[in-house]
This record gives sequence, C-alpha cells and structure tokens, in this order.
Amino acid sequence: MAIDWQEHRRQVHNLGQVQEFLKQIVFGGNDGIVTTFAIVAGFAGAQLSGTAQIGGIAVLVFGLANLFADAVSMGLGEFLSTRSQHDLYITQRKFVFKEFETHPKQEYEELLQMMDERGLDPDSARVVARELMKSPELVADLMMNYELEMHDMRQVSPAMDGLVTFVSFVIFGSIPLAPYFLFDPTPTVFFLSVASTFGALACLGLLRWWSTRENVLRCVGETVLVGGVCALVAYVVGVLVA
Repeated sequence: MAIDWQEHRRQVHNLGQVQEFLKQIVFGGNDGIVTTFAIVAGFAGAQLSGTAQIGGIAVLVFGLANLFADAVSMGLGEFLSTRSQHDLYITQRKFVFKEFETHPKQEYEELLQMMDERGLDPDSARVVARELMKSPELVADLMMNYELEMHDMRQVSPAMDGLVTFVSFVIFGSIPLAPYFLFDPTPTVFFLSVASTFGALACLGLLRWWSTRENVLRCVGETVLVGGVCALVAYVVGVLVA
C-alpha cells in the first residue's frame, strides 16, 4: 500500500498548515507588532514631551495606514524573495541534470565522496553510488541537498507565503492599536497598548511552542525578549524625536 506522504506528515509528524508557514507567521507577526507599536510609542512620546496633543482618531489613522502599508510591503517582499529562491533552485537543478548528462563520471565521484562523508565504507559507497546513477532524479535531489545545500522549492508557493506574511502582519500588528479603538488616548491607554504588545508577543511565542514542541519558556522568552527590545527602542526613539 502506497503511503500518502501529505497525510503521513500531518498524522505522524504533526506537520500541518501552521508548521508549514511558521516562518512567515512569526516573521510577519513579530514585525507587525513592533512596527505598529512604534507608531503608538511615537505619539506617546509626543504627548509626554508636551509637543503635541494627539487624539485617538489620529493614532488610529496613522497606525492603520502604517499597518496596512507595511503589511503590503512585507507580503510583497516575502513573495519576491521566495520567488527568487524558487527560480534559483529550478535553475540550479537544471544545471545539475546537465552535468549528469555531460560529466557522469564526475557526478559519480561526487556521490562517492558524499557516501564516504556520511560513514559508508568504500565498497558500500561504490555499490550505492552505482545504483543511484541509475536514477537521475534521485541524484539531482542529493546534489541539490548535499552539494548545494538548497532545500526543495518546487512545491513552495511564493504567492501563499506572501499572503500568510501579510495576514500575520495585519492580525498581530493590530493588537497594539486595539486599546485606541476603545478608549481616548491617555497615559493609561498607552500602558494598555504596552500590555497588549507584550501579550501579542507572548501569544506568538506560544504559537512557536505549539508548532515546534520545544521548551515553552525558551519559545515565549525569546519571542518576548526580541520583540520587547525592538518595542523599547521604538519608544525611546519616539520620546527623543518628539
């Protein structure tokens, strides 16, 4: 009975959609939280220094404009970078096939070295390499992975990666603005925004933990620490500039 690899990954290895797009979710979410908090911190700094009296509408207008503009930029940036990686992978894979056809002896020697570096004795390495040479597709996979250290990009969707980054940016980035939807911009509301920011970072850390099953304190601590440092810098710059 043939194994359904997609079902196998989901049921046995617990690899679903969240794990597949974990990089984009964490990257977009963290950047969304910090970027939006930077706007809030800038307005808070202006109020603290007395240089401006900022209304809640202004915070929301600038915050939302910045949120969606940066989300689009991040999403399109992820699309272009993933598309570039995809194109590079395809180009290099074609080159590997060309080398296999024009210089089979050289490819055989490279396979022997790969087998040797992974602990096979010389006799076994020669047997394995000879068998592998009968399957150009398998040889290409090995060369792309071990020789070029490039993971398979053929099934990756640049458009979906960009969309997930955009959505993650918007969802997490809207959290620091949430108190300003509900209350007038006072120092108390700013502290609610600070609390919301760290709450969002903690949720992002918990998502990392749920996806990776690594130590929960490390996952949450790293996410909160990295995001917290960025948020602190945003606030300090807001106060100094204002």
